[in-house]
Amino acid sequence: MSDTNYAIIYDLHSHTSASDGLLSPEELVHRAVEMRIGTLAITDHDTTDAIPAARAEIARAGLNLQLITGVEISTVWENHEIHIVGLNIDIEHLTMREFLQAQSQRRTDRARLIADRLEKAHIPGAWEGAQRLAQGANVTRGHFARFLVEQGKASNMADVFKKYLARGKTGYVPPQWCTIEQAIEVIHHSGGTAVMAHPGRYDLSAKWLKRLLAHFAKSGGEAMEVAQCQQAPNERAQLAVYARQFGLLASQGSDFHQPCPWIELGRKLWLPAGVDGVWLKWEQPQNTTEREV
Repeated sequence: MSDTNYAIIYDLHSHTSASDGLLSPEELVHRAVEMRIGTLAITDHDTTDAIPAARAEIARAGLNLQLITGVEISTVWENHEIHIVGLNIDIEHLTMREFLQAQSQRRTDRARLIADRLEKAHIPGAWEGAQRLAQGANVTRGHFARFLVEQGKASNMADVFKKYLARGKTGYVPPQWCTIEQAIEVIHHSGGTAVMAHPGRYDLSAKWLKRLLAHFAKSGGEAMEVAQCQQAPNERAQLAVYARQFGLLASQGSDFHQPCPWIELGRKLWLPAGVDGVWLKWEQPQNTTEREV
Protein backbone atom coordinates (compact mmCIF):
# COMPACT_ATOMS: atom_id res chain seq x y z
CA MET A 1 0.00 0.00 0.00
CA SER A 2 1.26 3.51 -0.77
CA ASP A 3 0.02 7.07 -0.46
CA THR A 4 -0.56 7.26 -4.23
CA ASN A 5 -3.58 4.94 -4.45
CA TYR A 6 -7.19 5.59 -3.54
CA ALA A 7 -7.18 3.96 -0.14
CA ILE A 8 -8.27 6.14 2.75
CA ILE A 9 -5.29 8.01 4.13
CA TYR A 10 -5.13 8.30 7.92
CA ASP A 11 -2.93 11.01 9.41
CA LEU A 12 -3.27 10.76 13.17
CA HIS A 13 -0.69 13.29 14.37
CA SER A 14 -0.78 16.96 13.36
CA HIS A 15 -0.39 20.41 14.89
CA THR A 16 -1.96 23.84 14.46
CA SER A 17 -1.23 27.38 15.63
CA ALA A 18 -2.97 26.44 18.89
CA SER A 19 0.40 24.94 19.88
CA ASP A 20 3.56 25.07 17.75
CA GLY A 21 2.15 24.58 14.25
CA LEU A 22 2.07 27.40 11.71
CA LEU A 23 -1.36 26.81 10.15
CA SER A 24 -4.63 27.80 11.79
CA PRO A 25 -7.14 24.99 12.44
CA GLU A 26 -9.12 26.17 9.41
CA GLU A 27 -6.05 26.17 7.18
CA LEU A 28 -4.99 22.74 8.39
CA VAL A 29 -8.26 20.98 7.56
CA HIS A 30 -8.29 22.50 4.08
CA ARG A 31 -4.71 21.39 3.50
CA ALA A 32 -5.62 17.90 4.70
CA VAL A 33 -8.34 17.69 2.04
CA GLU A 34 -5.91 18.99 -0.60
CA MET A 35 -3.52 16.18 0.36
CA ARG A 36 -6.37 13.62 0.09
CA ILE A 37 -6.48 12.81 3.79
CA GLY A 38 -9.63 10.89 4.71
CA THR A 39 -9.17 10.89 8.50
CA LEU A 40 -7.17 13.55 10.33
CA ALA A 41 -6.34 13.79 14.04
CA ILE A 42 -5.39 17.21 15.41
CA THR A 43 -3.03 16.52 18.31
CA ASP A 44 -1.68 19.82 19.57
CA HIS A 45 0.73 19.87 22.50
CA ASP A 46 -1.23 19.78 25.78
CA THR A 47 -4.23 21.66 24.35
CA THR A 48 -7.44 20.91 22.45
CA ASP A 49 -8.18 24.55 21.64
CA ALA A 50 -8.03 23.98 17.86
CA ILE A 51 -10.72 21.30 17.75
CA PRO A 52 -13.89 23.48 17.84
CA ALA A 53 -12.62 25.78 15.07
CA ALA A 54 -11.59 22.82 12.92
CA ARG A 55 -14.98 21.16 13.40
CA ALA A 56 -16.79 24.37 12.51
CA GLU A 57 -14.76 24.87 9.33
CA ILE A 58 -15.31 21.28 8.18
CA ALA A 59 -19.07 21.80 8.59
CA ARG A 60 -19.08 25.30 7.05
CA ALA A 61 -17.11 24.28 3.96
CA GLY A 62 -18.67 20.83 3.65
CA LEU A 63 -15.26 19.16 3.68
CA ASN A 64 -15.06 15.41 3.08
CA LEU A 65 -12.88 14.84 6.14
CA GLN A 66 -13.30 12.83 9.31
CA LEU A 67 -11.81 14.71 12.26
CA ILE A 68 -10.42 12.75 15.20
CA THR A 69 -10.24 14.75 18.44
CA GLY A 70 -6.77 14.42 19.86
CA VAL A 71 -4.01 15.82 22.04
CA GLU A 72 -0.27 15.20 22.46
CA ILE A 73 0.61 15.04 26.16
CA SER A 74 4.16 15.67 27.38
CA THR A 75 5.40 13.25 30.03
CA VAL A 76 8.67 12.37 31.76
CA TRP A 77 10.02 8.82 32.03
CA GLU A 78 13.51 7.98 33.30
CA ASN A 79 14.59 11.61 32.70
CA HIS A 80 13.42 11.47 29.08
CA GLU A 81 10.60 13.60 27.69
CA ILE A 82 8.11 11.16 26.16
CA HIS A 83 4.98 12.19 24.26
CA ILE A 84 1.68 10.32 24.52
CA VAL A 85 -1.04 11.00 21.96
CA GLY A 86 -4.68 10.69 22.98
CA LEU A 87 -7.07 9.88 20.12
CA ASN A 88 -10.87 10.15 20.14
CA ILE A 89 -10.91 11.98 23.45
CA ASP A 90 -13.85 13.93 24.86
CA ILE A 91 -12.42 17.45 24.86
CA GLU A 92 -15.17 18.66 27.21
CA HIS A 93 -14.47 16.03 29.87
CA LEU A 94 -13.79 17.84 33.16
CA THR A 95 -10.84 15.63 34.11
CA MET A 96 -9.14 16.28 30.78
CA ARG A 97 -9.82 20.03 30.93
CA GLU A 98 -8.36 20.33 34.44
CA PHE A 99 -5.38 18.18 33.50
CA LEU A 100 -4.56 20.29 30.43
CA GLN A 101 -4.83 23.48 32.48
CA ALA A 102 -2.17 22.09 34.82
CA GLN A 103 0.01 21.09 31.85
CA SER A 104 -0.40 24.61 30.43
CA GLN A 105 0.90 26.12 33.65
CA ARG A 106 3.88 23.73 33.65
CA ARG A 107 4.61 24.75 30.05
CA THR A 108 4.48 28.46 30.91
CA ASP A 109 6.76 27.99 33.91
CA ARG A 110 9.29 26.11 31.78
CA ALA A 111 9.14 28.68 28.99
CA ARG A 112 9.92 31.51 31.39
CA LEU A 113 12.94 29.61 32.70
CA ILE A 114 14.15 29.01 29.13
CA ALA A 115 13.84 32.74 28.42
CA ASP A 116 15.78 33.55 31.60
CA ARG A 117 18.60 31.21 30.60
CA LEU A 118 18.79 32.71 27.11
CA GLU A 119 18.79 36.22 28.62
CA LYS A 120 21.78 35.28 30.81
CA ALA A 121 23.49 33.97 27.65
CA HIS A 122 23.18 37.48 26.14
CA ILE A 123 20.16 36.68 23.95
CA PRO A 124 17.64 39.32 25.04
CA GLY A 125 13.93 39.44 24.21
CA ALA A 126 13.42 35.68 23.92
CA TRP A 127 10.24 35.63 26.02
CA GLU A 128 8.64 38.48 24.10
CA GLY A 129 9.75 37.00 20.77
CA ALA A 130 8.40 33.56 21.58
CA GLN A 131 5.10 35.05 22.79
CA ARG A 132 4.77 37.01 19.55
CA LEU A 133 5.27 33.85 17.50
CA ALA A 134 2.88 31.86 19.71
CA GLN A 135 0.08 34.36 18.95
CA GLY A 136 -1.77 33.65 22.17
CA ALA A 137 -1.06 29.91 22.31
CA ASN A 138 1.14 28.28 24.94
CA VAL A 139 4.80 29.11 24.36
CA THR A 140 6.80 26.02 23.38
CA ARG A 141 10.43 25.29 22.62
CA GLY A 142 9.42 25.44 18.96
CA HIS A 143 8.55 29.12 19.36
CA PHE A 144 11.92 29.81 20.98
CA ALA A 145 13.60 27.95 18.12
CA ARG A 146 11.84 30.08 15.51
CA PHE A 147 12.80 33.23 17.42
CA LEU A 148 16.46 32.18 17.51
CA VAL A 149 16.43 31.48 13.76
CA GLU A 150 14.97 34.97 13.27
CA GLN A 151 17.82 36.37 15.35
CA GLY A 152 20.39 34.65 13.15
CA LYS A 153 21.60 32.34 15.93
CA ALA A 154 21.22 29.31 13.66
CA SER A 155 20.18 28.60 10.09
CA ASN A 156 17.28 26.26 10.84
CA MET A 157 15.19 24.76 13.62
CA ALA A 158 17.26 21.59 13.92
CA ASP A 159 20.43 23.63 14.41
CA VAL A 160 18.76 25.73 17.11
CA PHE A 161 17.86 22.68 19.15
CA LYS A 162 21.38 21.25 18.83
CA LYS A 163 23.02 24.52 19.84
CA TYR A 164 20.63 25.99 22.39
CA LEU A 165 17.67 23.85 23.46
CA ALA A 166 18.87 20.24 23.71
CA ARG A 167 19.86 18.63 27.00
CA GLY A 168 22.98 20.31 28.40
CA LYS A 169 22.77 23.36 26.15
CA THR A 170 22.33 27.04 27.09
CA GLY A 171 18.54 27.20 26.94
CA TYR A 172 17.73 23.72 28.15
CA VAL A 173 15.39 23.44 31.12
CA PRO A 174 14.51 19.95 32.41
CA PRO A 175 10.80 19.27 31.91
CA GLN A 176 8.49 18.84 34.89
CA TRP A 177 5.70 17.03 33.11
CA CYS A 178 3.33 14.36 34.38
CA THR A 179 4.09 10.63 34.29
CA ILE A 180 3.18 8.25 31.47
CA GLU A 181 0.68 6.57 33.80
CA GLN A 182 -1.05 9.90 34.52
CA ALA A 183 -1.29 10.72 30.81
CA ILE A 184 -2.80 7.33 29.97
CA GLU A 185 -5.23 7.61 32.87
CA VAL A 186 -6.60 10.99 31.79
CA ILE A 187 -6.86 9.84 28.17
CA HIS A 188 -8.88 6.83 29.28
CA HIS A 189 -11.06 8.94 31.60
CA SER A 190 -11.98 11.08 28.60
CA GLY A 191 -12.86 8.02 26.51
CA GLY A 192 -9.75 8.06 24.35
CA THR A 193 -7.04 5.70 23.12
CA ALA A 194 -3.45 6.18 24.35
CA VAL A 195 -0.74 6.07 21.65
CA MET A 196 3.05 6.25 22.07
CA ALA A 197 4.18 9.10 19.81
CA HIS A 198 7.21 8.75 17.48
CA PRO A 199 9.08 6.08 19.50
CA GLY A 200 12.06 6.25 17.17
CA ARG A 201 12.85 9.85 18.07
CA TYR A 202 13.78 9.53 21.72
CA ASP A 203 17.44 8.69 21.12
CA LEU A 204 17.07 5.45 23.09
CA SER A 205 19.01 2.25 22.54
CA ALA A 206 16.98 -0.78 21.47
CA LYS A 207 17.17 -2.08 25.04
CA TRP A 208 15.79 1.14 26.54
CA LEU A 209 13.15 1.57 23.84
CA LYS A 210 11.82 -1.89 24.62
CA ARG A 211 11.77 -0.97 28.32
CA LEU A 212 9.78 2.15 27.47
CA LEU A 213 7.26 0.24 25.34
CA ALA A 214 6.90 -2.48 27.98
CA HIS A 215 6.22 0.16 30.62
CA PHE A 216 3.73 1.93 28.33
CA ALA A 217 1.84 -1.30 27.56
CA LYS A 218 1.82 -2.38 31.21
CA SER A 219 0.40 1.04 32.16
CA GLY A 220 -2.56 0.57 29.81
CA GLY A 221 -1.27 2.11 26.58
CA GLU A 222 -2.97 0.64 23.54
CA ALA A 223 -1.04 1.71 20.45
CA MET A 224 2.26 3.10 19.13
CA GLU A 225 3.14 5.15 16.09
CA VAL A 226 4.82 2.90 13.54
CA ALA A 227 4.73 4.98 10.35
CA GLN A 228 5.90 8.57 9.83
CA CYS A 229 6.95 10.71 6.85
CA GLN A 230 10.62 10.62 7.73
CA GLN A 231 12.19 7.50 9.22
CA ALA A 232 15.57 5.86 9.28
CA PRO A 233 15.97 2.83 6.98
CA ASN A 234 14.20 -0.22 8.41
CA GLU A 235 12.79 1.76 11.36
CA ARG A 236 9.19 1.20 10.27
CA ALA A 237 9.65 -2.57 10.03
CA GLN A 238 11.40 -2.67 13.41
CA LEU A 239 8.67 -0.64 15.10
CA ALA A 240 6.08 -3.01 13.64
CA VAL A 241 7.98 -5.89 15.26
CA TYR A 242 7.84 -4.06 18.61
CA ALA A 243 4.12 -3.37 18.20
CA ARG A 244 3.49 -7.10 17.80
CA GLN A 245 5.89 -7.97 20.63
CA PHE A 246 4.13 -5.70 23.14
CA GLY A 247 0.58 -6.30 21.93
CA LEU A 248 0.06 -2.74 20.67
CA LEU A 249 -2.02 -1.47 17.79
CA ALA A 250 -0.20 0.56 15.14
CA SER A 251 -0.74 4.24 14.39
CA GLN A 252 0.62 6.54 11.71
CA GLY A 253 1.05 10.28 11.52
CA SER A 254 3.08 12.98 9.84
CA ASP A 255 3.59 15.08 12.99
CA PHE A 256 2.88 17.96 10.62
CA HIS A 257 3.76 21.44 11.89
CA GLN A 258 4.17 23.49 8.72
CA PRO A 259 4.48 22.99 4.96
CA CYS A 260 8.02 21.91 4.12
CA PRO A 261 9.70 19.66 1.53
CA TRP A 262 10.27 16.66 3.78
CA ILE A 263 7.20 16.47 6.08
CA GLU A 264 3.72 16.74 4.62
CA LEU A 265 0.25 15.63 5.64
CA GLY A 266 -0.33 12.03 4.60
CA ARG A 267 3.06 11.53 2.97
CA LYS A 268 4.44 7.96 3.06
CA LEU A 269 1.90 6.93 5.68
CA TRP A 270 1.31 3.18 5.39
CA LEU A 271 1.62 0.29 7.82
CA PRO A 272 3.73 -2.85 7.29
CA ALA A 273 1.98 -6.19 7.13
CA GLY A 274 1.22 -7.96 10.37
CA VAL A 275 0.01 -5.02 12.48
CA ASP A 276 -3.51 -3.66 13.00
CA GLY A 277 -4.30 0.03 12.58
CA VAL A 278 -5.45 1.82 15.72
CA TRP A 279 -8.50 3.08 13.81
CA LEU A 280 -9.90 -0.48 13.90
CA LYS A 281 -10.52 0.18 17.60
CA TRP A 282 -13.18 2.80 16.90
CA GLU A 283 -14.43 2.10 13.39
CA GLN A 284 -17.21 -0.33 12.58
CA PRO A 285 -16.82 -2.97 9.83
CA GLN A 286 -17.56 -1.32 6.51
CA ASN A 287 -17.91 -1.91 2.80
CA THR A 288 -14.40 -2.11 1.36
CA THR A 289 -15.33 -0.10 -1.75
CA GLU A 290 -17.32 2.73 -0.25
CA ARG A 291 -17.19 4.67 2.98
CA GLU A 292 -18.89 7.79 4.25
CA VAL A 293 -16.82 10.28 6.20
